[in-house]
Amino acid sequence: MKFSKKTKLAFILVAVFLIGLAVPSYSWTRKNVKEIETFYNSKLSPIIMIPGSSATENRFDGLVRKLNQDRHGVKHSLLKVKVWNNGRITFEGKIKAKDNEPVIVIGFENNKDGYSNIKKQAKMMNQAFEALQNKYNFNNFKGLAHSNGGLIYTAFIENYLSDYDVKINSLMTIGTPYNFTETNIKNKSVMLADFIAGKKNIPSTLHVYSVAGTITYDSDELVPDASVSAGKYIYQNQAKSYTEITVTGEDAQHSDLPTNDEVVDLVKQHIEGQGVRKKQKTQLEPQ
Repeated sequence: MKFSKKTKLAFILVAVFLIGLAVPSYSWTRKNVKEIETFYNSKLSPIIMIPGSSATENRFDGLVRKLNQDRHGVKHSLLKVKVWNNGRITFEGKIKAKDNEPVIVIGFENNKDGYSNIKKQAKMMNQAFEALQNKYNFNNFKGLAHSNGGLIYTAFIENYLSDYDVKINSLMTIGTPYNFTETNIKNKSVMLADFIAGKKNIPSTLHVYSVAGTITYDSDELVPDASVSAGKYIYQNQAKSYTEITVTGEDAQHSDLPTNDEVVDLVKQHIEGQGVRKKQKTQLEPQ
């Protein structure tokens, strides 16, 4: 069978067109596969910290210094992220090349108290989390929060975390008022009721540690112990584990809790990666 010149030309044009489609498609597929491999092979497991109301992204400087004091090998990098009310996100600091467990602190221009602001801040946290995920491509992380930061974290976990293929391994909230200033659990705040209603969205693999400070036996001079304890109605029987811990003494006052030596030890034990410290302990045991 003979083909006319026009038919041959048509075949050639179709072939060129198909090849033209195949080349970028192949390139896109290779790029996509490489991104997926990078994500699942990532060793980065940051500790993402959220400060409480009125605090800034500088809130955990003292805690990070204490964590790094006796840390062997690579010290924690400290990256500070701030989300502004207009949606702008700024970064201060950097993650060192060999640091697989950097500390990332997310602060907000709107750092006011109240449930309406907590919900806004959770949305702002989601903006920051998306930016961090796009930039660093980590597949798991740990969380730590002080005071109302624990409320922001809870709102984020229940409303936004499922949008990501990222696992939160553990969460420690310090002096978090899950029922605001209420001392009677029968008087549930709207926020607490909402958190309880949304607890089904909390990952069943999450380990939660709720730390309370006591100066006056029933509070840290700001947050009632009963309000901190109300966290069990949110996380217990939903998360993998829920543990309440109480610290006492002069440094158990609400604002001092993040740098309280006992709290720092709890962070080392339950949140921070234990590889380096466990190795150190093993070396000392035979002596």
